[in-house]
Amino acid sequence: MENKSNTSVNKEISGELSFADKVIQKIIGFALADIDGLLTIDGGFFSNIAEKLVNTNDVTTGIHTEVGKKQVAVDMDIVVEFGKDVKNIYDEVKEVISKEVNQMTHLDVVEINVNVVDIKSQEQYQEESETVQDKVSGAASSTGQYISKKTDKATKKAKNEVQERTEPRVE
Repeated sequence: MENKSNTSVNKEISGELSFADKVIQKIIGFALADIDGLLTIDGGFFSNIAEKLVNTNDVTTGIHTEVGKKQVAVDMDIVVEFGKDVKNIYDEVKEVISKEVNQMTHLDVVEINVNVVDIKSQEQYQEESETVQDKVSGAASSTGQYISKKTDKATKKAKNEVQERTEPRVE
């Protein structure tokens, strides 16, 4: 009896494996989450505001990649914690990115450029994050209350108009 399943396994299947930039950026974002002294990867003023306004967990913000068939290059801006050894943070960033990207994709990371754009204390960083979030929450609450009042007023007016129209005009 002939085993037909072995013949199909021996055939070479053609095709190609590729990765979108966003996939590599996500791998990097998740990998960098636990590096001591790295407060945030900075995507610039507008993306930071957008991130805080909508409270996203987009780990790709501020990570730029160039992905080839065999290699990856990475650029990013970071904010580090005051008092931490920035060179050690950079070395750890390189090691973690290289290891995670290679383990998951078998691509070689050939270049990692990190630009330190700010240094903040942990307290400053937390305070700024909370302040923006509180302001946004406060604005959203005020807007919600205003809209709720206007909706109630419009609803009452509409009910009165409907009631007037449904009452018989003649007896």
